[in-house]
Amino acid sequence: MSERATPFYCPYCGDEDLRPSEDRHGAWHCRACTRVFSLRFIGLGVRS
Repeated sequence: MSERATPFYCPYCGDEDLRPSEDRHGAWHCRACTRVFSLRFIGLGVRS
């Protein structure tokens, strides 16, 4: 499994023009809204 999973769209504006950010490892830069963000998988939820 890859250490960096590719997001398909920006969580802020929904655009798909994303590039890996050079500022931080694991961060992504959205060229549409100029935000830099990172995603983290916490775990699976348990249905009650």
